[in-house]
Amino acid sequence: MIPFNIPLHVDKELIYLQQVINNRKVSGDGEFTKKCNSWIETNFNVKKALLTTSCTHALEMAAILLDIQEGDEVIVPSYTFVSTANAFVLRGAKIVFVDIRPDTMNIDETKIEVAITSKTKVIVPVHYAGVSCEMDTIMGLADKYNLFVVEDSAQGVMSKYKGKSLGSIGHLGTYSFHETKNYSCGEGGALLINDERFIERAEIIREKGTNRSRFFRGQVDKYSWVDIGSSYLPSELNAAMLLAQLEDTKVINNYRNKLWNIYYNHLSNLSHIEVPAVPQNCDHNAHMFYIKTKDLNERTELIEFLKQNGVLAVFHYVPLHSSEAGLKFGVFSGIDKYTTRESERLIRLPMYYSLKEQEVLKICELIHFFYGETM
Repeated sequence: MIPFNIPLHVDKELIYLQQVINNRKVSGDGEFTKKCNSWIETNFNVKKALLTTSCTHALEMAAILLDIQEGDEVIVPSYTFVSTANAFVLRGAKIVFVDIRPDTMNIDETKIEVAITSKTKVIVPVHYAGVSCEMDTIMGLADKYNLFVVEDSAQGVMSKYKGKSLGSIGHLGTYSFHETKNYSCGEGGALLINDERFIERAEIIREKGTNRSRFFRGQVDKYSWVDIGSSYLPSELNAAMLLAQLEDTKVINNYRNKLWNIYYNHLSNLSHIEVPAVPQNCDHNAHMFYIKTKDLNERTELIEFLKQNGVLAVFHYVPLHSSEAGLKFGVFSGIDKYTTRESERLIRLPMYYSLKEQEVLKICELIHFFYGETM
């Protein structure tokens, strides 16, 4: 069986993990956490990066930083993971769902402005499959209506939009280092702060509402409870594992893109399906390779066919606006022209660093065979 995902592993992980154990500093914000933060800031041109326990928690921190209140409205695509919306619902926000573009599966930037009201406070673009949303348009709308932008870049580590790293463009950005992502420490994330006015408070929120970070820098003689917050610090074990992978990002990214291109080159000429589209101004990270079938029934048949032949492929999100909580906490702006239709057609194919080129070719051959064609 070719699994859908195998978490990334690199050689230096065990060395760094042993160092953490030897140092007897396992709790958060130690040497390896600081090195991860610094690596992200330097390589992605971010003013401040703070490692977190998950991308979900990074989004929750963003909602607190932006002072989301009961009745505020937050614009998100419906085709995303629940955390994108839930982080703001927890603060009392109403979620306004916007349709997606069928080419990239990202929020349709042309549908955002009509969804903006006097209660709108934040736009949350989600960079699906590591392919950027149309950020110039989104940032322009934010400037026009005095809104904040939080980039959900859970899938976007190492991707770029017009030369800028995803997560570094909005006022705030978030990354995921879950085991399904390109770089992983099992569970982990990061909050990226591009607006300096949020840096000091972000440190406080992340440290359970205390000014502990200022204390360790010698800025106060003792630390105390000064704001709301929670414990968003990952352990040093997570950070050590992550740092080992971040230091190998170029090699990992190049190989993933090689696999992605094999899929694309062998499936793009198959008339029965659609393959991902990557706009010219985007450099993607090969987070996933998906195809779209004719409809839901055909997708179900293809997933089962691949499974019977030793390949685990999966569908992805069920649109949030159609879920029980989505109906309760949100509203869809305009017409759902593409979100549901496109979500029912999409299949994610295996994509991970230890996947072999010949395995990708086998998957492509099976898909061709399913449609009665030779590769």
